[in-house]
Amino acid sequence: MDVYWLEQTEADLPPENDWLSAAEATLLKGMRFAKRRDDWRLGRWTAKHALSSFWNTPASPLALSKIEICPAPTGAPEVLLSDSPAAVSISLSHRAGRAMCAVSLAGGALGCDLEIIEPRSEAFVADYFVSEERELVASAREPERFQLLALLWSGKESALKALRTGLRLDTRSVVVMPMEGPFNVNGWSPLQVRCSEGRVFHGWWQRANNVVRTLVADPAPPPPIRLEIGAYFPQSSSRYALSTGD
Repeated sequence: MDVYWLEQTEADLPPENDWLSAAEATLLKGMRFAKRRDDWRLGRWTAKHALSSFWNTPASPLALSKIEICPAPTGAPEVLLSDSPAAVSISLSHRAGRAMCAVSLAGGALGCDLEIIEPRSEAFVADYFVSEERELVASAREPERFQLLALLWSGKESALKALRTGLRLDTRSVVVMPMEGPFNVNGWSPLQVRCSEGRVFHGWWQRANNVVRTLVADPAPPPPIRLEIGAYFPQSSSRYALSTGD
């Protein structure tokens, strides 16, 4: 299953909201807290541009307003295109003024996450990780320990999103293990996540400065493909037809 991804930052956001659907604009007005509004806007902006690039469709405010990101009953994001369900899967993450969106054709499970590399306490490790993960952290050299913790935590978040549960499920029900293997040319390395009910997600992780990205899917994906705003994909017309059911 091919998976595509795009990141945007707060600097990419326009001040206007004319790219939101009517329902999204109403929802935004009801948000009380500035940080919540900013994170939500950045996530929607990133997702709409990811989908526009994935479909190779215009990214004008009017065109983007016809793409609506709405929560499923589980809270996972779903996509409407001109008020009709689009046959795509997406996953969203935002952290510290940065947002990531992963996109694939519908039919598989998909999750992505961004995490900042920062100090974590021993209590954090004891509370949220299983013994296998704790042993891996304990064996890591000091300079690499916080990166490894960010990777493991981000992998858990990605897997829980792919399961469409989020943090409602115990983080110890998914076990993240980086896999041995060469780095991809785009800097991605493989990882695996085992779920307590027996399901296994395969995915990839990447570090950029002090940020760790993870992405997992089922079926197992090849290395993620970065989207570029305005990029042209020769096969995009078939993807667009599949996404709209035509």
